[in-house]
Amino acid sequence: MNNLSKFFVLIVILSIQGGSWASVVSTGDFNKDFSVNWSPSHVNTSPDGTSRTLILDKDSGGGFVTNDMFLFGQFDMKIKLIPGNSAGTVVAFYLTSNQTNRDEVDFEFLGNVAGQPYILQTNVYANGFDEREQRIKLWFDPTQDFHTYSILWNIHQIVFMVDWVPIRTYRNHADKGVPYPTWQPMALQTSIWNGESWATNGGKDKIDWTNSPFTASFKDHKIDACIWEGNDPGLCSAESPANWWNNDRFGSLTWAQRRLYRWVRKYYLVYDYCRDYPRFNNNLPRECSLTKY
Repeated sequence: MNNLSKFFVLIVILSIQGGSWASVVSTGDFNKDFSVNWSPSHVNTSPDGTSRTLILDKDSGGGFVTNDMFLFGQFDMKIKLIPGNSAGTVVAFYLTSNQTNRDEVDFEFLGNVAGQPYILQTNVYANGFDEREQRIKLWFDPTQDFHTYSILWNIHQIVFMVDWVPIRTYRNHADKGVPYPTWQPMALQTSIWNGESWATNGGKDKIDWTNSPFTASFKDHKIDACIWEGNDPGLCSAESPANWWNNDRFGSLTWAQRRLYRWVRKYYLVYDYCRDYPRFNNNLPRECSLTKY
């Protein structure tokens, strides 16, 4: 990333950090904010609760999920991915309602053979329908250090961010017949699992189990969101100081964010369902022709 791009990232960070710390609902302790929902033997937590690792081996993967469910907010996690030959592995960081007609907002990190870059896949489910995959390469090695991955979900838009750089948006075009997650509360989950049937090179590159166990690391989570307690959905969708993410200021990308968004799309995008005409028989989903910010 050149100096000009770094400058725009700084502007984006300063513009995002206007949220109210009073609305932060996480403690920073994985033991207090999350529960292990898959294979406790494959989930390790630091003594102070501020960092956690997930392990994948031939026996199992692992995962954890928030104790609360949320309706709108911002969700941040620092993640360091599997080094070396990670082909066939998938590390996921996502929101999900876990309903039959579920809403879901996904980060999926698709492993690769040694020397080839990780692929970051994002997807959005709304009312049980998905097929909205996009994939990018990252502009850094995500296995060497921790990087911040964020989901901003509000009444206006969903923004996927990497180190505060917006890599994707999904706008609320419900008034134009496009499904958008607005009423199903979602939990924040992470997992590591065997995706060798599809994740790397279309499933051609399998997991090399001689390199196991595979480990992904997590720390410095922050959840700034409206906790769902069976209350009136209007309390979470209202524009208020507590629900800062719903304010008009966060209703679209800023000029600096738009510049970075276009930079990612130009240099790092490797797949976009909105460009896959054969997949949809030349009848792309409605949102593909609508504004992105």
